[in-house]
Amino acid sequence: MPRRTRRTAPSRPKQKVYGPPPPTRDEECAQENDLIEILKSFGCFESYVELRHRENVVQRLESLFKEWLTEMCLQTNSPDIVPQKVGGKLVPFGSHHLGVASKGADIDVLCVGPGFLQRKDFFSSFVRKLKRQREVKDIRVIEEAFVPVVKLTFEGIEIDLVFARVARYRVPQEMDLLREDWLQGTDLHSVRSLNGYRVTEEILRLVPNVQNFRLALRTIKLWAKQRNIYSNSLGFLGGISWAILVARICQEYPNASASTLVTQFFKEYNMWKWPNPIMLRELKDCHFNLPVWDARVNLADRSHSMPIITPAYPMQNTAFNVTPSTLAIMKEEIQRGHTITRWSQLFEKPNFLRKYKHYVLLQATSATEEQLPAWVGLVESRIRHLVVNLERNVLVTRAHINVQSYPERSTGNARGGRHLSIDLTPNLQRFSDIVHSVACRCQMFREGMSTSARYMSQKDFSWDLPQEPGRRVISEEPQPSVSTAAPSPTSQQATKRSRSPHSETSSKKFKSDEGPSEEVCLSQSKSGGLKRAHTPESESPSKRVRTDLLRPAET
Repeated sequence: MPRRTRRTAPSRPKQKVYGPPPPTRDEECAQENDLIEILKSFGCFESYVELRHRENVVQRLESLFKEWLTEMCLQTNSPDIVPQKVGGKLVPFGSHHLGVASKGADIDVLCVGPGFLQRKDFFSSFVRKLKRQREVKDIRVIEEAFVPVVKLTFEGIEIDLVFARVARYRVPQEMDLLREDWLQGTDLHSVRSLNGYRVTEEILRLVPNVQNFRLALRTIKLWAKQRNIYSNSLGFLGGISWAILVARICQEYPNASASTLVTQFFKEYNMWKWPNPIMLRELKDCHFNLPVWDARVNLADRSHSMPIITPAYPMQNTAFNVTPSTLAIMKEEIQRGHTITRWSQLFEKPNFLRKYKHYVLLQATSATEEQLPAWVGLVESRIRHLVVNLERNVLVTRAHINVQSYPERSTGNARGGRHLSIDLTPNLQRFSDIVHSVACRCQMFREGMSTSARYMSQKDFSWDLPQEPGRRVISEEPQPSVSTAAPSPTSQQATKRSRSPHSETSSKKFKSDEGPSEEVCLSQSKSGGLKRAHTPESESPSKRVRTDLLRPAET
């Protein structure tokens, strides 16, 4: 009989692998330990005592809120409302709820009340109750914001309170705020307030490993703050946007360590083709007649430069403030992060004041110290509109805003505009008029409040950034500036502003890369109303915004 031979499968050729080998488990542990030590050196972790203090503050606010709800029930005197059963719910969200709060960070808190309350009751009656508490300081009400908020300091911790009311007579403590049916019949402001908590909770439920997610997110947040690209209101990304970006990487690499997640973060987003959206789950519409982001249906959503979509209904783009300039800056920073090989290099601060040649200083001034925080907050909330306006100038290809605040030490008056080849006066004047118009519309404007703008050269300013040497102002006479002390759509008058020797400044900057164009930097500062050396007149409390239009400085 013929002998049968066993057939063997042909051997497969070995697959070629390019690039460095992946790190071993021991190497990953070493990298993660190094990362944790660096984060500790930057104060990214709270101590147990600080964490307990925060929890006690939240509990104290919750008891005050429930006391106020009971008082409002007694005032209503309705037979359908039982004060003892009205309940009420107060929950933190944001970085505190995500578990990534750093030392000194504020706490975002959501207050949920029954539907018989009016929103004005919360921003009036409850605020008066808070003012009577000795632990509460520096309370401010911002009702005209996209999400109305009450800002305060409670036992040294900054708190942002938002309010939502649901169409129910009582709000039990065990109420699941992730259920979409609670949104039915709820007003739009309440939906926006609820979404802060709903989005935070959904992110925690959608990531496969919460501990690795938290460590990776702490790293990315520190990097973004160090590189001055952490600010939603100024056109960059806020905390929730960075959290969604990190959460998507965690979904892509569920078994990766935190250090590997950070490496993949820069690799993935360095190759990402914007404006393709980032989503943690498929788009969902519950048909509650609420606005939902969907570029397939809504034409306006197609114009967004960097869609980062929330995972909770109604899904929204958290990065709708991003402009072409800020997108280009963030892409450059992500590309830089992708090339970094050591953690210490990743968190180096940029040399912002050496990158551009020309600046425009925007100054917001109020008559008293008490008026300054609200006035500065309003001006800051409108700076991104100035960025968009400047981007429309054909000679400006980039508007770079430095979001960092820092003390200003000037020794004289600045001379500006000597090297500018374009006239930005109409843009800056329009910005001042818009700010004052909004202030009057929301009844915030007071006598003595004003905004002004003047051109500056890199050689003609003097202030210190952390880890950067300052420059000395050498000009002998002040240059004209664009200034308005009240809303004036037709006013184009220029006035002179003196420099304060001590102030806190945060810069914003715009860059032009081709043609006879310039770049712009915006900065903010606070100064007291006392007469100082080298200051020809008494200055009111102010916060300045420096705008720098120029191409990168030549070396």
